[in-house]
Amino acid sequence: MINNWRKPSRSEGNGMCVELGYDATSSGVRDSKNAAGPALLFRGQAAILALVDAVRTDKITSER
Repeated sequence: MINNWRKPSRSEGNGMCVELGYDATSSGVRDSKNAAGPALLFRGQAAILALVDAVRTDKITSER
């Protein structure tokens, strides 16, 4: 179970933030406004690092 959730330092105060978390075997992403809600979980760290890289390089964008 992930207990080490952190909001990225570059998060904005617009209510559209996520938190990243990790433990010994997994990592995850969740909505910071709904900590008790669902989380996107990954086994290990390689997958979440690839997700973060894809967002940073605009391969994944947020569309509303």
